[in-house]
Amino acid sequence: MAETTERMPLLIAFDLDYTLWDFWVDTHVSPPFKRDGNSINQATDRYKTAISFYQDVPRILQHLVDSQCHIAACSRTSATDEARQLLTLLLLPASPSNSSGPRRAIDFFDTLEIYPGSKLRHFKALNKKTGIPYEEMLFFDDEHRNKEVESLGVTMQLVRDGMSWKVFQQGLELWRKRHGHDKSEQATAEESE
Repeated sequence: MAETTERMPLLIAFDLDYTLWDFWVDTHVSPPFKRDGNSINQATDRYKTAISFYQDVPRILQHLVDSQCHIAACSRTSATDEARQLLTLLLLPASPSNSSGPRRAIDFFDTLEIYPGSKLRHFKALNKKTGIPYEEMLFFDDEHRNKEVESLGVTMQLVRDGMSWKVFQQGLELWRKRHGHDKSEQATAEESE
């Protein structure tokens, strides 16, 4: 687990399809969606297809909330209503810092940029809405073509097999190295003084 003293980006953004969950919301699942009671991280579609986040996603989102990091969703899906509905239906467990019970996943996100088009457009909108510089943004996405956001100054971590704690840590490490916050480099520099 990352130490709380380690520098974090001010904003961390996630793609949805094949990054936070293992399907394309516009083609692999069919509304209406429903949740059975207060089931944690579980919903179903019209055909009873199980829908959930990848296993480590609830832990990652809670860690970011506890770290007071701005959390954004950036998806180019054309199924915008369905994506928002699933984020509303999926519940995440209560945490030690918030024992009031399960919370809707959508409530973990400070900003939602969910619409078709280039991710450049999504990040320009994030920058305009939040005032957070691009260099303070880390983005997790499964599509290599979305590395185009790095032309703005955003750091992107490619997610090959769904979001996991390991991939999350790799993204943080990449961002820290790019922005001079890498502990191993600092320790080496201090030892050589």
